[in-house]
Amino acid sequence: MLDARRREQPPYWFAERLLAVLTGRRPVHWMLGHTLGDAYDHLVRIADGTPLLPANRAMPTVWKWGEFHPRPGVIEAFALITGGGRLRAMAFRLEQGPEDRRWRCAAVDLDNRDSSGPDD
Repeated sequence: MLDARRREQPPYWFAERLLAVLTGRRPVHWMLGHTLGDAYDHLVRIADGTPLLPANRAMPTVWKWGEFHPRPGVIEAFALITGGGRLRAMAFRLEQGPEDRRWRCAAVDLDNRDSSGPDD
C-alpha cells in the first residue's frame, strides 16, 4: 500500500489518471488540460478499445511505479498495472510548464500495444 505522500507525487497522479482513461472509466478528453498536443493525440489512438480493461472486467490498479529525472522539469515514469490476472506496463513522460510550473504528460505508451508514438 502506498503512503499518502507518495500518492500525491506527479508520476502516481498521472498513472492513476491515464489508467482511468485506458480502462474506459473516464473519457479521453478528461486529460486534455493535462496532456500536451502530440501526446494527447497518441492517447486518443491508444485509448480506443480500452486496452487496459481485462476481458473479465476486473478493474486494474497501479501496482508499482517509478520515476527518473533526466533534468529539472522532466520526469520519465513507468507504472505497472495489475488486474484480471495480468501485469501490464505503461511508460510516460511528464514536463513541467516553464511559467505555470504545472506538470503535463508529454508522451505515453503501453507495453506491447501500438508502439508508434509521436515523433521526438
